[in-house]
Amino acid sequence: MRDLKKYFPIRGGLIQRTLNHVRAVDGISFGIRKGTTLGLVGESGCGKTTVGRTVLRLTDPTEGSIRFMGQEIATMKRRELRPLRPKMQIVFQDPMSSLNPRMTVRQILLEPLHLNGWSREKADDKLASLLEKVGLRPEHQYRFPHEFSGGQRQRIGVARALALDPAFIVLDEPTSALDVSVQAQVLNLLKHLQKDLGLTYLFISHDLSVVRHLCDDVAVMYLGRIVEKGPVERVFADPQHPYTQALLSAVPIPDPELRARRILLTGDVPSPVNPPKACRFNPRCPRAQDVCRDVDPPLEEKKPLQLAACHFPGDPAKYPVTQPTKAKVADA
Repeated sequence: MRDLKKYFPIRGGLIQRTLNHVRAVDGISFGIRKGTTLGLVGESGCGKTTVGRTVLRLTDPTEGSIRFMGQEIATMKRRELRPLRPKMQIVFQDPMSSLNPRMTVRQILLEPLHLNGWSREKADDKLASLLEKVGLRPEHQYRFPHEFSGGQRQRIGVARALALDPAFIVLDEPTSALDVSVQAQVLNLLKHLQKDLGLTYLFISHDLSVVRHLCDDVAVMYLGRIVEKGPVERVFADPQHPYTQALLSAVPIPDPELRARRILLTGDVPSPVNPPKACRFNPRCPRAQDVCRDVDPPLEEKKPLQLAACHFPGDPAKYPVTQPTKAKVADA
């Protein structure tokens, strides 16, 4: 993706004229290496899901470039895009609402095969293989979605995404609706499938612990833009952007003897209809200076392989806290 934008119009009045736009995704650029997983993280409403849907052309981009398997798909017509559709799939966040309650598992998994011209015998063999890959028994194909647990329903969603042998899958918070023990099962399944099939994932989540476990690289979004990107271990070990530092400080430490230094951000996320000028994080940033309100910081390399959009990156102790009423540091 290069300079990808997605604006949703706000219409009103008797003639429904466009009054303004919600800048859900506002000029982001990144790529995903084949066979790896990129985690996309951030607060609710920052534009993560819109990125995933736009990348797959479930919604059309307002501007920008999307290249998939060497082809520019941002401007492709629906008919031109159809041959590429089997190679890019999505697993939705809610496994119940994303499955048709009137169809059995067999009907759900055979539908994409029949739509793409598979013979009945070949489709039946593929169905058996899919059930085995995601850990479901053969008799499960005759049941309806409501007869399964949340984890099993998500496995059905994964099986549907794998039906046409894709190369790229968007995972839109696939474990957020599941219990912790079931989350582990689904995550291990995704890692196993990636290793066996050479899949490439865009993993959308707000759970940083899950991102660290599953992903190779991570991109942090704030108000429609990427503010930091790099290898997972480097970003988690030494975050450069103050927003990333605040997110990581909120991750629980599984040791009652340890106390974390927590960075608390006050105030709400600004509206994507009228975002702040220059750096979009400056109203909540504890180290914001005049330059942050006047000059938009570019996303550039601050450390090897680690990019951040910040005028004052790195250790917060190096910079004065200029807005104590906007943000403060306290013991967790």
